[in-house]
Amino acid sequence: MGVRVEKTDLPGIGVRHEIITAAGRRVGVITHHDGRRDLLFFDPEDPDSCKASVPLDNDEAGAIAEILGASVIFSQLADLRLQAEGVLTEQFPIPAGSPFAGRPLRDTAARRHTGTSIVAVLRQQNVTASPGPEFVFEAGDIVVAVGTRDGLDQLAQLLTDGPA
Repeated sequence: MGVRVEKTDLPGIGVRHEIITAAGRRVGVITHHDGRRDLLFFDPEDPDSCKASVPLDNDEAGAIAEILGASVIFSQLADLRLQAEGVLTEQFPIPAGSPFAGRPLRDTAARRHTGTSIVAVLRQQNVTASPGPEFVFEAGDIVVAVGTRDGLDQLAQLLTDGPA
């Protein structure tokens, strides 16, 4: 990565991490000793002066991290699609009648059966990037997968009908 993260210990408070964006803006996060976080936005005219801060509880910080993490993954997948001939990314719904609705990802054995990788799951407005084997699918989830054309076709069949 080409972005430098500055870490500053804040005695009695916690730790501040900051970056300077390509646009020259300084943005940071203070992680307090008690787990609270503050998102910091510095004044573009005076980068040493904090213009605004937004306090975040653990759930809010996690939601923002998930959003940013997922968008980075999707961007990397888009770049991969441009770079690797034959590697595709697709989205598949988990239909109401799927044998995997209500079951964990490990039960699909998708990688073994199809050679594909499930890299994210979209559920309503939430994104789970890199879901673990214990992730439980629900009807209506959208699975984001990477693989070959044949493997992705097999995955679509697997998620709809179960193993052959």
